[in-house]
Amino acid sequence: MALLQISEPGQSPDPHQRRVAIGIDLGTTHSLVAAVRSGVAECLPDAQGRVLLPSVVRYLAGGGRQIGYEALAAQRADAANTIASAKRFMGRSLTDITDRAQLPYTFAEQPESAGMLALHTAAGDKSPVEISAEILATLRQRAEDSMDSDIHGAVITVPAYFDDAQRQATKDAAQLAGLHLLRLINEPTAAAIAYGLDNASEGVYAVYDLGGGTFDISILRLARGVFEVISTGGDSALGGDDYDALLAAWSLQRLGREAISAQDKAAVRLAARACKEALTEQSSAVFSAELGGEALQLPVTRADFAAATDALTQRSLAAVRRALRDAQIVKDEVQGVVLVGGSTRMPQVRRAVADFFGQEPLVNLNPDEVVALGAAIQANQLAGNDAAGDLLLLDVIPLSLGLETMGGLVERIVQRNETIPTAKAQDFTTYKDGQTALALHVVQGERDLVQDCRSLARFELRGIPPMAAGAARIRVTFTVDADGLLSVSAREQTSGVEASIDVKPSYGLSDEQIARMLQEGFATAQQDMQARALAEARVDADRLLVGTHSALRADGDVLSADERTAIDALMQGLQDTLARPGAVAAEVEAATKALAHGTEAFAAQRMNRGIRQALAGRSVDAL
Repeated sequence: MALLQISEPGQSPDPHQRRVAIGIDLGTTHSLVAAVRSGVAECLPDAQGRVLLPSVVRYLAGGGRQIGYEALAAQRADAANTIASAKRFMGRSLTDITDRAQLPYTFAEQPESAGMLALHTAAGDKSPVEISAEILATLRQRAEDSMDSDIHGAVITVPAYFDDAQRQATKDAAQLAGLHLLRLINEPTAAAIAYGLDNASEGVYAVYDLGGGTFDISILRLARGVFEVISTGGDSALGGDDYDALLAAWSLQRLGREAISAQDKAAVRLAARACKEALTEQSSAVFSAELGGEALQLPVTRADFAAATDALTQRSLAAVRRALRDAQIVKDEVQGVVLVGGSTRMPQVRRAVADFFGQEPLVNLNPDEVVALGAAIQANQLAGNDAAGDLLLLDVIPLSLGLETMGGLVERIVQRNETIPTAKAQDFTTYKDGQTALALHVVQGERDLVQDCRSLARFELRGIPPMAAGAARIRVTFTVDADGLLSVSAREQTSGVEASIDVKPSYGLSDEQIARMLQEGFATAQQDMQARALAEARVDADRLLVGTHSALRADGDVLSADERTAIDALMQGLQDTLARPGAVAAEVEAATKALAHGTEAFAAQRMNRGIRQALAGRSVDAL
C-alpha cells in the first residue's frame, strides 16, 4: 500500500507547483530581501547571518566591483568610485541634483538617455539604474542560495512619492538584474501589509516612512483584508542622508573647518552618520573625523542634533499635514501611526511624531525590515501560493497625469490619489481648420503650466480627416497599471485612426540601452565563469604538485634516472604554466593532466613497494 504524503504547515499541498517569490526593499542606505517560508515572512540573511545589505557599490579599474559591506569599508579611502545612496539619483537629471557640491562624485549627463545622469567611476560612467541593478542582483543571488531554488518573481518597493520616471528606472534595474518583476508597490503600503496581517489592525492609520534618502507619508484605511491608501505624500529628497549632511555642516562650522576634497567630504559624512547613530542610544556623542590629515573632535548632544536638524523634521510634518488634508481627515481620527525606515530611530523624530499625533507610534516591528516583509507577503500571493489569502491592495497614484493643451496649460486626466490600477478617458478636439495631426505631450504634476510639471512623453496622432476646427472628436485614454506605470492612447472617433504609447519617461532607459546593458552583464558573467574555472584549475594543479613532491621525497628511489627526469620536466612545465601571466584554465588543466598521466607508472611502483613491505616476513597461513 502506497504511503500518502502530507505537506509542511503553510506550504502548498503540491510542492512541485509552489513558486518561490521574494520581496525586495531597495533602500537608499540598506536593502533587504524577504520571502515567505512555512507560512511566515522572514528576511533572508547572507552567509554571515546579516539581513541588511548596504546599498553601496564600488567600481574598480578593469571592470571589477565590490557590493555591500566590502564596498562600504572602502567608502572613505575611495569615495569617488564608491557609490552610496544611488536611489536618490534614480530617474533624475543633473538639474535635479541640487547638492552636487557636497557629494564626492563626478556627475555626467547621458544624452542617449534624454538627460539621465551618470556617475564617473574607474570602470567608466555608470547610471543609477546600473548601480541599483548590482544591488538587486546580489539580493537575488542571496535569495536563490537561501531558498535553494530559482526565483519566480519579485515585488520591489518604491517610495510612494516616486514619480513615473523613478518607477520606470526601478523597473529597468529589475530587468537588468535578471528579475521577473511581479509588481512595484509603495513602501508605506508594504509596511501596512505587514502590520495589518501581523496585528489584525483596522481603522485609519498613518505610515510615517523616513529612510536614508526619501520621506513618505501615507494615510491608509485598513479593514478586513482591504488596505486602501486614501492619500499619500512626502519628499523624495528628504532622508537620513540629509540629517547627516546638516550635522556635518553644523560640526564643521563649529570647528571652523571646510571639507574640500572628495575624501574629506566622505570622511565628514561618515563621521556625522556615526555620531547620529550614537546619539540614538545615548544623550551625547563625539563627532570625530580626520580632515586633511588632522584629527578633529567635537562633543555633540541630542539637543544640539535636534536643533541643527529641526528644519528637516518640520519639513516632514508639513508633508504629514498635506496628506491629512488630502485624505479629508483630522489627526484625531488616526487610530495608529506606524514608523518605517531606519531614520525613525532618531529620538527627535519619534518625539515630534508622538507630539503631532498625540499618541506613541507603533514600533513593534523592526523598522528596517517591515517593508521587505510586507513585500514578501504580497509576492507570495501574486505567485499564487496563498490560495486562501483574501488581501485586497488598493494603492494610489502619487501625482496627477495630464496633457498639454494650447497655451502651455495642463489638462489633468488622472488626478493624484486616484486608486490604481485605473483607466481614465477625455475627449479633445482640433485647434485649426483642416488639422490632420495632433501632437500629444504627456506630463505629470500638480501645477497648471506645463513648464512647471515633469514631461513624461510625446507622441503624435496622424491621419485625422480634415475638418473644421473643433469638429474632430479625439478620445485620449490614460491607463495606469498596478505598478503605477502609464500607457496613453488616442483615437479619433469618426475615422477610427489611433495611436498609443507605453510611456518611457524622460529619464527612463530605452529598450536598446537595456539590451546593451544586459549584453554587458552577460559578458561580465562569462568573465566571472572563466575566472572561476582558472581558480579551480590552479587549486587542482597546486594540490597535484604538492602530492608529487611528497611522493618523490618518500619513494623517489624507485625511479630510474630517465623516469625521474621526465617527471621533473612535467612538474616544471606545470609550474611554468601557473607562473605565466595570462594563462587560461584550459592550459593549466592540460599541464595538470600531463603530470597526472606521467606519474601513473610511479604511483603503481609505489603501491607495489608498499604491498611488498606489508607482506615482508609473513607466511601465507598467517595472512
